Amino acid sequence: MGVAKAWRYTGGVLVVAKNHHHHHNHKSNNLKQKNQQHLLSRHHHCLLWQPLDTEAAVGGQRRRISWTVVCGVLLFVLGLISFFTGHVASDLEWYSHRLVKRRLWKHKVVRFSPGPVDIWKSKFSKFYYGCSERSPYYAPPARQMLSNGYLLIAASGGLNQQRTGITDAVVVARILNATLVIPELDHHSYWKDDSDFANIFDVDWFISFLANDVPVVKRVPDKYMRSLEKPPYTMRVPRKSEPRFYLDEVLPILLRRRVLQLTKFDYRLSSDLDEELQRLRCRVNYHALRFTKPIQNLGQKIVMEMRKMATRFIAIHLRFEPDMLAFSGCYYGGGDKERFELGEIRKRWVTLPETSPDGERKRGKCPLTPHEVGLMLRALGFENNTYLYVASGEIYGGDETLKPLRELFPNFYTKEMLASEELQPFLPYSSQLAAIDYIVCDESDVFVTNNNGNMAKILAGRRRYMGHKRTIRPNAKKLNALFFKREKIPWETFAKKVKAAQQGFLGEPDEMKTGRGEFHEYPSTCICKKPFKFSDLDSNYNANQTLTKSSFNPEAETEYGRNEEDQGVQSIVDGGGVVEEKGGVNFLSD
Repeated sequence: MGVAKAWRYTGGVLVVAKNHHHHHNHKSNNLKQKNQQHLLSRHHHCLLWQPLDTEAAVGGQRRRISWTVVCGVLLFVLGLISFFTGHVASDLEWYSHRLVKRRLWKHKVVRFSPGPVDIWKSKFSKFYYGCSERSPYYAPPARQMLSNGYLLIAASGGLNQQRTGITDAVVVARILNATLVIPELDHHSYWKDDSDFANIFDVDWFISFLANDVPVVKRVPDKYMRSLEKPPYTMRVPRKSEPRFYLDEVLPILLRRRVLQLTKFDYRLSSDLDEELQRLRCRVNYHALRFTKPIQNLGQKIVMEMRKMATRFIAIHLRFEPDMLAFSGCYYGGGDKERFELGEIRKRWVTLPETSPDGERKRGKCPLTPHEVGLMLRALGFENNTYLYVASGEIYGGDETLKPLRELFPNFYTKEMLASEELQPFLPYSSQLAAIDYIVCDESDVFVTNNNGNMAKILAGRRRYMGHKRTIRPNAKKLNALFFKREKIPWETFAKKVKAAQQGFLGEPDEMKTGRGEFHEYPSTCICKKPFKFSDLDSNYNANQTLTKSSFNPEAETEYGRNEEDQGVQSIVDGGGVVEEKGGVNFLSD
């Protein structure tokens, strides 16, 4: 297993926190030394024995030889015992922990309790925390006038897709030693939102927070622009480009032209970077990008309204809008009317291939219906008195589509229901509405996503960084097969199978191996683990269940500190639908 390390920067000192191996190895070394001293003492006493007379000396010589052999054998045997017991003593706790962990993992992944379970919070979440501090070797940024030039960024897609572009733009500016100009947001995509960066994010905070990472300015100085012989050079880099590409292909152009614009900048940087650049990503995404006060205040107001009604609640990002369904190519039983309506919307993406609705459903590519989401939650153990906040745009089919979900969970609320009057100034701006939904989803006790698009990934990553708050993602591939035969099996059997299908999809800290998955969804470099013993878990933890029976403590509702961050930061961001490019094909992923 090796020695686990957690690197943490504390006031210029690099601290390497190790697990219990070092502590116990130190103990075992002391134990060996004591045993050796004891053995040397015994050996010394053996050699001190001498005969008292000549006659006895003859016999004593024989006895001395025999006692020497005996002492040597004794020393050898005791040395072996000391050696092996030292190792056993040093690793005893580690092996026991590993054994217990394997047993718990086996039960956690394979065996669910058929009765009501508490799936509001992972028992392991308190042992993980976000860590994105700069290392002591992190070089300060170049001053604006000494940088290699100005980098202009044109983000694309909906809010969350643009958020990934903004985050990566800062990292690219760091790689190129460039001065970053506040990015331009997309005004021409499907959502037709003309919001600028300053309408959604706190510009001054963004600039000041990143002062120790990259120089950021609101615009290229006019005097500098007038001095240029040519207008800024414009280019588009390939998706998932490595830092080496930027140094070999982009930097020479920047040095030559001094002002460079990168267009359609979303997912243009590799997900796998070195630790310092990954941590910079986290500082941008979870700290530097902070919403404007009007958006923040309304989002928090809605959260408080939900808290007045219930000490805990679920937020669901349904993502069942017409554009999402059209893009998915799935069919939901609406006949020719549905096929025509969604087919017309699908024509907007001319490069989308023909798909088989049944094939897409079997592959798990079709979003669940609101009814299916409700059935999944009830099967997992949420009672019908649970409070739901539904984050969504226009649901395809309207209230008729939502009716089964409302019947399963009557305590059903949206932002329109909780703050209809305050929402009026935001209604023309889909990205700002998405930001409000994101705030509420981020503050929820449980977040449920219905697809794996940009909002789902970014919010899941943020909730991991902020303490592994429960995030449920439907295992659509297995669940769709269960929904198909739901009427043919008893509810108890159905619920048991749903729980089994959702193993590994409940937001547990160890669901994804380090280095796997999209970094925005699994920011493993920025998540540190505290050393712990399984005895540190709550005493009512039952190893025979993935989750324990409900033991919610209202006093603990702010265990995650309401997303309190360094210097008072509350980085909360939202997203709506998103058009991306993948393999030369535009695709929608929220």
